[in-house]
Amino acid sequence: MLKTIGTQPQTHSRSKYKKYGLPLAIAVLVIFHAVGLWGLLFSGDPEYFQNLTPMNLLLTNALLFSFHKSWNKDFILFAIFVFAVGFFSEVVGVHTGLLFGDYTYGEALGLKVWEVPVLIGLNWLMLVYTTGHISNYTGWHWIAKAIFGAGLMVLLDFFIEPVAMQYDFWSWSGNTVPFTNYVGWFMIALVLQLYFHKSDFKRQNRLAPMVYLVQLLFFVVLFLFII
Repeated sequence: MLKTIGTQPQTHSRSKYKKYGLPLAIAVLVIFHAVGLWGLLFSGDPEYFQNLTPMNLLLTNALLFSFHKSWNKDFILFAIFVFAVGFFSEVVGVHTGLLFGDYTYGEALGLKVWEVPVLIGLNWLMLVYTTGHISNYTGWHWIAKAIFGAGLMVLLDFFIEPVAMQYDFWSWSGNTVPFTNYVGWFMIALVLQLYFHKSDFKRQNRLAPMVYLVQLLFFVVLFLFII
């Protein structure tokens, strides 16, 4: 009895402060991206801020997956698979021109293996995971959810592409983004979205939709300043 009574204040305290976790994470996410946006557009030293891109990506993923509720075997396998497929798709793309078109990576995304930044795999995981959560809210058939999620990924990529060329993320031959890029993105994203919706783990991450929306807003604003 004493033990039970003694743990009640601690449980109450944890639940009291837990409700602040999501608003705090959203605030950090928004502030960090807002600072990055200001730095790239108005600081006068955009190169300094574009070199912070790897840290931004790592922070965003740390916040995102801190709200994931089901670290079971199925989720671990999903995460490894998506990371690997995303990364090696880019390796094939860079070295052959297949899948996406003729492009090369710059230096802004950090350490590269086989001429592809390692963090690209993490970026694929983040995008599949966040768009998968958004599409899961629709209540549609799982195949329709996967198609919608893949479409959301292509929508974001549309705004990312000009920004990527401007800030040394990657560059396209002839400075033109080929239509094959969007086709390749959609097809690979669709396969990964199908896997997301058939995997046996909880899809209840409350931060996931906000991560996608903040990323979309970030790149839309940069896109509008570039065009």
